[in-house]
Amino acid sequence: MIYFHSENEFLLSNESETHNWISKCIASLERSIGDINYIFCNDKYLLKINQEYLEHDTYTDIISFDYSDTKTLSGDIFISIDRVRENSKLFKTIFSDELHRVLIHGLLHFVGYNDKTDNQKLEMRKQEDYYLSLRTF
Repeated sequence: MIYFHSENEFLLSNESETHNWISKCIASLERSIGDINYIFCNDKYLLKINQEYLEHDTYTDIISFDYSDTKTLSGDIFISIDRVRENSKLFKTIFSDELHRVLIHGLLHFVGYNDKTDNQKLEMRKQEDYYLSLRTF
């Protein structure tokens, strides 16, 4: 199942459509859905997780904890709505587009895509763009 939780005031609009789109993306990745938790939070909340679990003292838009097996995607994806808002301004994108980019970004990590090197970042962006193109809302 795909679950959406909020640790702040954020409420996901188009929750049903987003759920269906994520399900479609997972099927396209030839994986099945386990338990996937999206947790929306603020910068402070995500910074604490970044410091505690990853020993990084920086803000980030997403942290994903992958519990997947070879064919079933499962995990927790924490998303800072503060960072998504800031990035949408910085990259001159619509907030909902940036949010959906981050939603799929976490899943792409679960199937093995990384974004540490420049080449990996390019491939991740290509995959994000492809899955964003599958959105119909």
